[in-house]
Amino acid sequence: MDAEPYYGPDFGLLRGRDPEVARVLVDELDRLGDGVQLIASENFASPAVLAALGSTLTNKYAEGYPGRRYYPGCEVVDRAERLAVDRARRLFGAQHVNVQPYSGATANLAAYAALLQPGDTVLAMALPHGGHLTHGSRLNFSGRWFDVVSYGVRRDTELIDYDEVRELALRHQPKMIICGATSYPREIDFAAFRGIADEVGAWLLADVAHTAGLMAGGVLPSAVPYADVVTFTTHKGLRGPRGGGVMCTRELAPRIDRAVFPFVQGGPLMHVVAAKAVAFGEALRPSFGEYARRVAENARVLADALAAEGMRPVSGGTDSHLALMDLRETGVSGAVAERRCAAAGITLNRNMIPYDPEPSAVTSGIRVGTPCVTTQGMGAEQMKEVASLVARAVREPGAVTRVRRRVRELARAHQIYPREL
Repeated sequence: MDAEPYYGPDFGLLRGRDPEVARVLVDELDRLGDGVQLIASENFASPAVLAALGSTLTNKYAEGYPGRRYYPGCEVVDRAERLAVDRARRLFGAQHVNVQPYSGATANLAAYAALLQPGDTVLAMALPHGGHLTHGSRLNFSGRWFDVVSYGVRRDTELIDYDEVRELALRHQPKMIICGATSYPREIDFAAFRGIADEVGAWLLADVAHTAGLMAGGVLPSAVPYADVVTFTTHKGLRGPRGGGVMCTRELAPRIDRAVFPFVQGGPLMHVVAAKAVAFGEALRPSFGEYARRVAENARVLADALAAEGMRPVSGGTDSHLALMDLRETGVSGAVAERRCAAAGITLNRNMIPYDPEPSAVTSGIRVGTPCVTTQGMGAEQMKEVASLVARAVREPGAVTRVRRRVRELARAHQIYPREL
């Protein structure tokens, strides 16, 4: 007999008290359980992480830091934050970690606030080439408050042009250089960025929101030895709760802490901080390194299999958890591919490719990632089948029913939350 789905702690209580919200939870788990999730920035938190999130720690106001709170009664939640900080420091080999940021975006905002003044020059990766909104988009605080100069990738290799980065740094003399990306599938040379930053006297910020899990698992080189400040999220490769964090040198710790609180945000979400501690503890186990290795291997297999289906991998492949696929040879835009895959139960997102002739609402590419499917226990053979299903969904809209049926079978064979408690 199949195990019952795990909807979260005390679900029976919720169902009795508020069946409408309970129905939302059920429907979301059904969506996940009947589909294949290829969003590169998502993952599945463990039941232990979910238990911490649903705990009484959400009740406590704890502005400040352990031992230095603005409210009394924080001696218990202080233990949760100290655990999270200690585990994160051990996991990444960092001198100082702030685990309070609500998200990766607020972690980046804190880094800007700690190191810069409005109007300072920042050198960062262009959003259409793989950067992030907080790396200088005019829609975001970073592009409105700072003078952002963008670097990109080469047309011929679609790899970061480190010569261009150096030339732009020498010309514009930025106060801060940002490395890290959201849709760049290749390993980033942090040592090269460190050398450029030192040459122009700039701070180096590494935004590893997407690759923190692979760094923790030893699959990709760590940015910690090279960057002055490293920002990250806990809900992607680390399989933790939605949230962010900042790592820095011991010397910068007071500036980072003051930037997170009280400058950027108020009281920390102590139930989330505790859930971060759980996730860091899980990532410290030897099995996490194997998980990270399988995430990267699955991404390579998926990219190669999609290439065999006529979708070109940008930069020729991937070193990480994601692949960026150019769909122009299929004659289907990224937006259309996204909709057709969604109809077939495959969740992925449209994405601009470097030098994309299409606007961001249309795009010539899709981004696929393997953290979720790897957490579900899928491997190389499943990635090959997933690639085939994606290709059929993209090319054959009339086959959507048959594709969706097989997607459902595949997903149900790799359940996310069987009842274990």
